Amino acid sequence: MKYLSIFIVLLVFCTQTVAERYLYGEELCADQEYLCHKVQRGDSWENLFPNMEKRDIVRRINRTNMRLRSGMIIAIPKQLHQLTIYDVAPFPRYIQAPGEKTIYISQTKLAWAAYNPDGELIWWGPISSGQDWCGDISDTCNTPAGSFRVIRKQAIECISTVFPRRRFGRDGGAPMPYCMHFFRGFALHGSHEVPGYRASHGCVRLFYEDAKWLNTQFIDLPGKGKTGTRVIISDT
Repeated sequence: MKYLSIFIVLLVFCTQTVAERYLYGEELCADQEYLCHKVQRGDSWENLFPNMEKRDIVRRINRTNMRLRSGMIIAIPKQLHQLTIYDVAPFPRYIQAPGEKTIYISQTKLAWAAYNPDGELIWWGPISSGQDWCGDISDTCNTPAGSFRVIRKQAIECISTVFPRRRFGRDGGAPMPYCMHFFRGFALHGSHEVPGYRASHGCVRLFYEDAKWLNTQFIDLPGKGKTGTRVIISDT
């Protein structure tokens, strides 16, 4: 009975892991507006999509900036040549005016959106938030849901003070360029490893260029009459 219980726990854990690592783009294969391409040896973002703007759209649709690997499935809009970045946004172009700059993050859609005080979508991009279980720390590492405000930020030099965990010596050192902390040690930050599923230790990974734009052009910090840009994180 003891071994059966252990087996069931391992089975649940493995099932969750597979589900988490199911690439976002594959879910679009059943949508008639998309074609799905199985990556072949020698394929790259650059040779499949020579136009930089269209390449960026496809990467955002698939929620990944990772190097293409043989066997990966990526979704490609059938009308790619006619689309803009706003046409494929998983958020509405306009919402009820929030009255302040607001960042919305959907952990289900694996995406973020930046709205101005009038409720107009300014920009959006992919995310990778916390996975359910992190084997290296033998614990859950979910991203907290709720309403927060950016409390501090750093530029390209930002690094984690916690990860990676080391058996000997000082912990930390993982790059977190253009980090924007919103709750305790949790932050939005740039990464070249946004894989199309939830994979972080709890922070919200963004495309590097998105994090730089938010950090330098959109985010307000507390002080001088400001309260820090609002960040709303949803599990849906």
